[in-house]
Amino acid sequence: MEFNAPTMNLIVILPAIIVGGWGVLMMIADMLLPEENESWPGIFAIVGLMLAAASNFYLLRQNLDGFSATAFLPADGGPAMMIADGYVSYLNLIFLISAVIATAIAMSYLGRAGIEEKVEYYILMLFATSGMMLMGAANDLILIFIALELLSIPLYVMCGIARPRETSEESAMKYFLLGAFASGFLVFGIALLYGATGSTALPTIAENFMAGGVLSLAGFGLILVGFAFKVGAVPFHMWTPDVYEGAPTAVTAFMSIGAKVGGFAALIRILIDAVPGEAGDTWAPVIAVIAAVTMILGNVVAIEQTNVKRILGYSSIAHGGYILMAVAAIPYSGNAVSSILTYMLTYTFTNLGAFAVIIMLEKANNEGLDLDSYRGLGKNNIGMALVLTYFLMSLIGMPLTGGFIGKFVVFQSVVEANMIWLAIVGVLTSAVSAYYYLRIIYYMFMYEGAAQTQSHTGLSFAAALCLMATIAIALVPGIWIDLARSAVETTSMVIAGG
Repeated sequence: MEFNAPTMNLIVILPAIIVGGWGVLMMIADMLLPEENESWPGIFAIVGLMLAAASNFYLLRQNLDGFSATAFLPADGGPAMMIADGYVSYLNLIFLISAVIATAIAMSYLGRAGIEEKVEYYILMLFATSGMMLMGAANDLILIFIALELLSIPLYVMCGIARPRETSEESAMKYFLLGAFASGFLVFGIALLYGATGSTALPTIAENFMAGGVLSLAGFGLILVGFAFKVGAVPFHMWTPDVYEGAPTAVTAFMSIGAKVGGFAALIRILIDAVPGEAGDTWAPVIAVIAAVTMILGNVVAIEQTNVKRILGYSSIAHGGYILMAVAAIPYSGNAVSSILTYMLTYTFTNLGAFAVIIMLEKANNEGLDLDSYRGLGKNNIGMALVLTYFLMSLIGMPLTGGFIGKFVVFQSVVEANMIWLAIVGVLTSAVSAYYYLRIIYYMFMYEGAAQTQSHTGLSFAAALCLMATIAIALVPGIWIDLARSAVETTSMVIAGG
């Protein structure tokens, strides 16, 4: 019997291959380099990420010129398992930026936190990043599941890497158990969709989706549940504040971007490529309601929190709700996907910048994270207080910040989709969020105290880079909005209105 191998085009997924392969190289290097050299793992990881960024930049330039390619074409001529288009390259840009900044943060954090497994930490981060990059490129449900596990399993371990700290181990166990439960829903949904449509390839599922009837809807519903957990949407949000609080803060910073953006990357691909356009009237209202409830719960419950990491945990839930607003608008607005990409980019810089400053204030054993620890920072270190203030104002969405641009384009797409009620909920909950963000600022400037930051090169670099990027997005928003729109215009997905 003759075996026909699939046609592979590895160039189109070269950035993800470099990141994953670099993690393997780091494992080999760990055996060869002397143990007393503690500075090389972070530098080694950044070099690999920059190489991947260079290859991704080349592909992005090609994508903007109209280039779109596939990888892993089955021998039977079916749909490719992977796609390289503008959507993928833009998402890879976000993943690589977040990984570089998170690595710089970790280089300053790990020693202070007493984490000895430094090499293992960066290896796990590289593997998780490669999983994120495969999430958006996947064109098959099986590959999406594999990429999701490649993203999730390293994060489970990273959450518990600060052993024997009980809070770290507890967060890892909670994340693992609930994550495995969510993966079960996802696998069950994939099985139902396969039974209904006869395939796990997204284009084939779209062709046979309506013929699958109730079975297709049930499978899609279970897949939606699985991804709702990954992005922290209500009512599958319960893990977020506990894991954010207990995990090492450097892990929380990385996870707050990677897990969320990776989940949305695959979800959007499924909604557009695997679900036919005529089904949009069915799923869009459901996601709109989830978005509204997520924004309300995330912002309202954050008001009563006194731990800064828990505040940012509920804030992350709320920001997931803002992104879901634009997801619900996808069937009716041609700018919905590009607005999501723009929002993700602004949120990446803003959130990582805020975490960089928070780590400067953090003390040993996960202490120094309550609001009282921020008393007097405005008088003791006015520079860092002002930097954190700017990031918090950006999370609110105030004018002259990158966060304002992100929220503006998201609300614009929702209004274009004629979901005025959802836009009103988004505006009102943004106003509510101002209370708990401004409360941190109030503690910094209106109270006497001994709050003081601990300056480290990696943290200072991360905070400065995020600050400059957030300001740049605010001052020249057209460049970033046009880049996102150009990336979407060259995507292989069929966008409403596009």
